[in-house]
Amino acid sequence: MKAMILAAGLGTRLLPFTEFTPKPLFTISGRSLLDIIIQSLQSAGCKAVIINTHHLYKEIDSFLASQQYAIPVCTRYEPLILGTAGAIKNAADFWDNQPFMVINSDIVTDIDLREVYDFHLSHNHQATLVLHDCAEFNNVLVDKNNFITGIEAQGKEANLDYLRKLTFTGIQVLDPEILEFIPDGIFSGSVGVYRKLILSGKKVKAYISKKYYWKDIGTPERYKETVFDKMAPEAFKRAFPGCLCKKIECSKLKGDGSDRKWHRLTAAGQSLVMVDHGIRKEPGTFEIDSFVLIGRHLYDKRIPAPKIYLHDTFSGIVFLEDLGDVNLQAKVKEGKKILSYYKSIIKLLIKMSIFGAKQFDRSWTCQTPYYNKEVILENECRYFVDAFLRRYLKLNICYDDFEDEFILLADKALEFSVNGFMHRDFQSRNIMIKDGKPYFIDFQGGRTGPIQYDLASLLIDPYVALPRHVQHQLLDYCIDKLSPHIHIDRKKFCLCYNYCAITRNLQILGAFGYLSRVKGKTYFEQFIPAATESLKYNLSAVEDTQFPRLKLTISKITESKSD
Repeated sequence: MKAMILAAGLGTRLLPFTEFTPKPLFTISGRSLLDIIIQSLQSAGCKAVIINTHHLYKEIDSFLASQQYAIPVCTRYEPLILGTAGAIKNAADFWDNQPFMVINSDIVTDIDLREVYDFHLSHNHQATLVLHDCAEFNNVLVDKNNFITGIEAQGKEANLDYLRKLTFTGIQVLDPEILEFIPDGIFSGSVGVYRKLILSGKKVKAYISKKYYWKDIGTPERYKETVFDKMAPEAFKRAFPGCLCKKIECSKLKGDGSDRKWHRLTAAGQSLVMVDHGIRKEPGTFEIDSFVLIGRHLYDKRIPAPKIYLHDTFSGIVFLEDLGDVNLQAKVKEGKKILSYYKSIIKLLIKMSIFGAKQFDRSWTCQTPYYNKEVILENECRYFVDAFLRRYLKLNICYDDFEDEFILLADKALEFSVNGFMHRDFQSRNIMIKDGKPYFIDFQGGRTGPIQYDLASLLIDPYVALPRHVQHQLLDYCIDKLSPHIHIDRKKFCLCYNYCAITRNLQILGAFGYLSRVKGKTYFEQFIPAATESLKYNLSAVEDTQFPRLKLTISKITESKSD
């Protein structure tokens, strides 16, 4: 048996995701659809495969060059798309005198291809089409003897002599003689060929699949459904060996500041969390890549992060350990064991900073590999001015008004930094409490940077608004616990902490302004007064001569809010 995989389509229904990635290279569990189909054909006894290509054909050629299949796999480039039947005729020199299989590259199925081929060999008709009952696409007319009597065109029945309607799966087995019904060198679709075949008195046999999985991934929604169908059961098997999850329930979880979508999956008394980052639109390192790579790194270093069981970085889907619904913010509101929780978290923060930095690959980062001057100026200072002062408060203030002060702030924040792995968003809503133990989430912004920044993020967190004396007590506690690991100059450590507290405060207010005004997440507005007062206090903790314009601006804002 030889086979053709139809892979020349433009994938217009999948735009913008097909602008850089051809549809056959969409993935499930990290494997491309093209690879899955080739391996299935190989297992079915196929001796050689040809793939017609057009859209982003070099990407497909590059992928095939990186693989080592046990059978020959070649491509046939079409400068102009020839259609499904035209592609088959264009490969006439590839076929031998045996029936051959043709399969679409945008389907996912566990139909037994060997069984389909043997079924075709068992009858003497020139074509076998594999059909499936899918109400959304049922348009192939089948009679009581499982012969195809027509195919509906634009919603109109082409033939009334039928028993039922089914869907063509994109899998077919053809005798070489069928090439006579396909014109040379022009666009030709399979539907027209089969109509011509039926009108000539020939019969087209239907192989009707039962109890098999089949889905095409022609739209983003169907692609996502397919990824879930295939990956969710596998994730449960990996997380809970022996778990029989016949039915998986999916419930949406409340998100936070990001655009990611969170779901809790439950089956057989067990649960997992699924996070959807969205389908990849272009090449590069993105949030999902960092989420998976950094998350697994932290877990391997025995830093309390959720275990990642399964992921697919193209579809954006990750399945991970369910840490429950209780975060540090909720625990603080309970008012019990607050200091105890914070001290245990600070000890883990020190561990994360020191051991998380070991073997940390900076290429894993999706933003910047380091917390540096550029990050401070652009992602914190300018963010604060543009998103909070200008967009949220609608003040006629420019970044240039503070540029000298921001440059000084950036230099000071880095001057005495104690660098290690930095989480970058280490606050109470990103620290889950499960069975009394803290776990760290949302680590995808991790990079190399000062532990003082993460400590400031934890202590000045407006979601909990720790009293000042508690913040100072915990700052001292961190220095005491860090000192046995690294030589610490207490005064310099605290100076860096003070400046990092300011930069973090700017970032917080920028984020709250952006989320409230741009994203419409007005929930965050309630924390703006606490964050503004915190910035005013943190600015007062540095030298009087530093940041006069920034101090004056914040004073005016806090005074106007209190009037």
